[in-house]
Amino acid sequence: MSVLRFDPFGDPFRQMDRLTNQLLSGTRTPMGMPMDVWQTDEGFHVCLDLPGVDPDSVDITTERNVLTISAERRAEYQPGQNVLVAERPQGTFTRQLQLGETVDSENIRASYADGVLHLELPLTQAAQPRRIQVQTAGGGETQIEVEAEPAESAPPSGESTGSGSVSGSES
Repeated sequence: MSVLRFDPFGDPFRQMDRLTNQLLSGTRTPMGMPMDVWQTDEGFHVCLDLPGVDPDSVDITTERNVLTISAERRAEYQPGQNVLVAERPQGTFTRQLQLGETVDSENIRASYADGVLHLELPLTQAAQPRRIQVQTAGGGETQIEVEAEPAESAPPSGESTGSGSVSGSES
């Protein structure tokens, strides 16, 4: 899964058009949806901040490994009312995430609470980590023990060479 990020060095004319429209309309245009993404053994989790958004306006779709989230925040005031300050972004928000082949897009779950949209993107069965049992030819299980080779010389300043990483080469 990859995350499409905002490009601060993007098209300056597009940003200028957005600013001009914002000034002429008197309201703020929607910016991005701030989000957190993390991975667990079961899959990915995505949390998006959508305060003040009606959960019924949230639309989540997947098409060709692209997850699209869109939501709308409407103004509390009516047209024609004397608005003194309008700082909260309004309109339609959209965010797209590129999904890898390892995400099971058929079983994505979404929940909305306290202004936060939480998506659970499970991994496909083939992509989930699994343990493989080693068996002997006789059908019984065998424990395999790995022993460290004795160090040829002591490392300087009492440091340990057992860093937990394994490296090797094939001949």
